[in-house]
Amino acid sequence: MKSFLLNNLLPSLLLALATTAVAFAQPGSGGPQPGTPLNPTEIPVDGGISLLLAGGVAYGVKHLRNRRRKA
Repeated sequence: MKSFLLNNLLPSLLLALATTAVAFAQPGSGGPQPGTPLNPTEIPVDGGISLLLAGGVAYGVKHLRNRRRKA
């Protein structure tokens, strides 16, 4: 248990903390100024969301198949 904490969990937590600190330190994006109307077509949504969903579904199906094979 102790080796798991030192080898896997602690470095993962440190990496997560370091990346979030860097992400919060970024300057502003120069987005729309207050008082200007937002155009709903300017939202940058691309195929990345669908790829993440497809990957999650594939991962879940793989785990379900492996669980059924063991039983």
